[in-house]
Amino acid sequence: MSRDYGQYCGLARALDVVGDRWNLLIVRQLLVGPARYRELRAGLAGIATNLLADRLRDLEAAGVVERRLADDGGAITYALTPWGAELREPIEGLIRWSTPLMIRGADGDEFRAEWLLLALPALFAGRAPTAKSVTIGIAVEDDVRASVQVRATPAGIEVGMPDGRGFDAVLRAEASIVLGLSAGLLGLDDVAEVVSCEGNEDALRTLFAAPKALA
Repeated sequence: MSRDYGQYCGLARALDVVGDRWNLLIVRQLLVGPARYRELRAGLAGIATNLLADRLRDLEAAGVVERRLADDGGAITYALTPWGAELREPIEGLIRWSTPLMIRGADGDEFRAEWLLLALPALFAGRAPTAKSVTIGIAVEDDVRASVQVRATPAGIEVGMPDGRGFDAVLRAEASIVLGLSAGLLGLDDVAEVVSCEGNEDALRTLFAAPKALA
């Protein structure tokens, strides 16, 4: 690995492996799902192809990433090893920590709706279970169709790609507002003038509970 702090400390050892620029974003992409090289490049705008190859090689050597043959026996796909997948917990912690930075808005930075598949479960973590089940579609920015599906049940909250089931409601809003609502820092009444709701508004209120008090 190119980074070595030379310290016998758990944080330092972890950063020896994933502390280089782009490494955790590569892990983010693979937490969404295994991906081919070109798919990783598409989700990591700005990374040079030789740098991505170097980072994948380092992460593979460290035991974080592995290569697999695609189901059709064709192209190689990259996936997290079981140990690499354990990075989900600390990454979700960083996502929650970043909330004050995120609700300020994108400010020209790239946004991809697929990143909500990782962000929303992190932000909904710890929410009280709902009394009834609702399925919500969330359409971000200019997406015509729902970008992601959120299903709230008495057993917990599930976030995934739309799977064809009907939605009780669809929320259309900017990414920063979706993140603020999911983190509990905003309530629907706070953003009523800048969001669009299609369907049963009560279903949205079931998902997005009253906002938390700001520190």
